[in-house]
Amino acid sequence: MNEKRAKLLTIKDDLNILVDFLAKRDIESLTSNALEEKYKISQVDLLILFGGCIPEGIEVFHAAYENNFAKNYMIVGGAGHTTDILRSKMQLVLHDFDVADKSEAEIMMMYLKQKYDMQDVILETKSTNCGNNVINALDLVKQMQLNVKSIVFIQDTTMQHRMEAGFRKYLKDDVKLINFAGYKVYFTIKDDKLMIEDNDLWGMWDKYKYMELLLGEIPRLRDDINGYGPNGKNFIAHVDIPLRVEQAFLNLKQQLNVQIRKANELFATK
Repeated sequence: MNEKRAKLLTIKDDLNILVDFLAKRDIESLTSNALEEKYKISQVDLLILFGGCIPEGIEVFHAAYENNFAKNYMIVGGAGHTTDILRSKMQLVLHDFDVADKSEAEIMMMYLKQKYDMQDVILETKSTNCGNNVINALDLVKQMQLNVKSIVFIQDTTMQHRMEAGFRKYLKDDVKLINFAGYKVYFTIKDDKLMIEDNDLWGMWDKYKYMELLLGEIPRLRDDINGYGPNGKNFIAHVDIPLRVEQAFLNLKQQLNVQIRKANELFATK
């Protein structure tokens, strides 16, 4: 094995360590059988789709709806750092609508109504970041007096773990929180090039954006002065980051010319 291929294999393996850590899924599928098998319930009280997810998440959400997976359905998302990307992708399929000034939740709901005539979905349209995504969603639950003891949520692979930590900061202990990352895509080597493995996911990030988002999460999840944990900005609950994940991140930071995304102050909680 030549040196270049060995280096690529190491980079691939390190990126896939980040994918596995960030793309949390507590159940195999969004079905009653999966819930029964692990949690002894046939239906979850609330299924939430977060607008930061790639458009593929909309189809995942709809499939769960068709499976009668939840008692209540919610889409959460105002405008944040990925909203313009979502708008550009969704405008391609929403020909009869102008999505330029619409929130993530509104855009996703437009598509669900147009394609599936889907109704009875609660929309949260004001949040701008992971922190107030969670706070606003839980405020809506309270305002609507929903009896929620179990929540499954779908977020982008890159943000699923952080969103869970946000929920843990604000949720009562008697509410069961269940992760289901919207997709799980790994890196591979093809023709001596680092690639995202073949997939037909709608709106999947390009290779470089995917790497940027994955690497950007580790500093945010840390519980230190610069992180989002209680000892830093205090946006999320404490997250234990395994040593192998930290090592993978440090290796990648050295090897890849990827800009670590900084938080955009435009979308900070006011």
